[in-house]
Amino acid sequence: MMKKGLCALLCAAMSMFCFAGCGASQEDENVESVYYMNFKPEVTEVWEEIAEVYTAETGVKVKVVTAAGGNYESTLKSEIAKSDAPTLFQINGPIGYQSWKDYCADLSDTEFYNALSDKELAIKGEDGGIYGVPYTIEGYGIIYNLAIMNQYFAMDGAVVTSIDEINSYETLKAVVEDMQAKKDVLGIKGVFASTSLLPGEEWRWQTHLANLPINAEYVANGVSDMDEIAFTYGDNFKNIFDLYLNNSTTEPKMLGSKGVNDSMAEFALGQCAMVQNGNWAWGQIAEVSGNVVNAEDIGFLPIYMGLEGEENQGLCVGTENYFCINSQVSEAKQKASADFVYWLINSETGKDYMVNKLGNTAPFTTFADDEKPSDPLAKSMLASMESGKTSIPWVFTTFPSQTFKDNFGSALLEYAQGTMDWDGVETVVVEQWKTEKALLAE
Repeated sequence: MMKKGLCALLCAAMSMFCFAGCGASQEDENVESVYYMNFKPEVTEVWEEIAEVYTAETGVKVKVVTAAGGNYESTLKSEIAKSDAPTLFQINGPIGYQSWKDYCADLSDTEFYNALSDKELAIKGEDGGIYGVPYTIEGYGIIYNLAIMNQYFAMDGAVVTSIDEINSYETLKAVVEDMQAKKDVLGIKGVFASTSLLPGEEWRWQTHLANLPINAEYVANGVSDMDEIAFTYGDNFKNIFDLYLNNSTTEPKMLGSKGVNDSMAEFALGQCAMVQNGNWAWGQIAEVSGNVVNAEDIGFLPIYMGLEGEENQGLCVGTENYFCINSQVSEAKQKASADFVYWLINSETGKDYMVNKLGNTAPFTTFADDEKPSDPLAKSMLASMESGKTSIPWVFTTFPSQTFKDNFGSALLEYAQGTMDWDGVETVVVEQWKTEKALLAE
């Protein structure tokens, strides 16, 4: 009897151990934690600091992983298949949603969606659900250093005498080429920073610059997307791209080794007068060791390329930054991710990081007027938006795929190096667009 009793006791104990173990496993799976997949390498350190601060304040662990430039989609595909998958990630718009809709939770009932100032900015599904919420409005154009520009304006024979007189491609071209001829007197290596064409670093051209001619083609056809394009305004793209290439700090054949950070460092160090980039670049400029660009000397010009009516054109303004929550992780992790985002846009600490360190112009009702960005590029963007000029929308969110962009970028590098003519570039753009749109429709 004692042996039978001991056996029963051992069995009961083992059974309790088993259930306890299973319960612990389930608890680990559903533990409140956040895994954020970051899209922008240039703000990696800020997001990592945010994670530490949030964990210290709330006790909720936040993990941040940043994809290398141009590799976000492939990195997300790899990470989301893991047992410890991202709980919070980004999509770039409607095309991104189509790729990731199986992993996008409905955000209709989240506090951060309800705080969105313009609900039309959100990504909606066919079922009416909300699957992506933008967390910033951004703008890009040609950033200039007014100190260098004023030095040129004061020269005898200067094409114009103020930055306000530059309002067309024709004028911009004349100014740039005259400045390039006088670069030694101005103390610069070139008017424009390096046109970065290192693989994975060409997004300023195959995405941002291409936005303008594609938008013009959409407008001409009265549509917001196309299965096939003619690249009707490809020559306009070529106008400004050639201006960048031929009036730069770096010879065109050497641009395959240049990244965006190289370009921004050149601008920050006063080696050039202009660089195409967005309002997010102020942090990069300010943090470069030896930076000589003063905040009061920095501003934006629109990207002029000879399009009709460009004298009334503003900056390219929009977003490709939408928060999504992974529908495939536990409810606890989904809630933890939603709470983290709401903390970012509602707490004093979170809002400070969003505006002053990430440089976001956050489109939420939780931000007061005095909580808008104070950095010079954000101010210049907001001034452009309030000037009455027509902002160019971000239609590159409709570009068919990263493959299209990569092939476009490769063609631009070949063009810069002299191994492909412009007709070849246009062929790549038209054919790859058609191919990738067809694949997307399958």
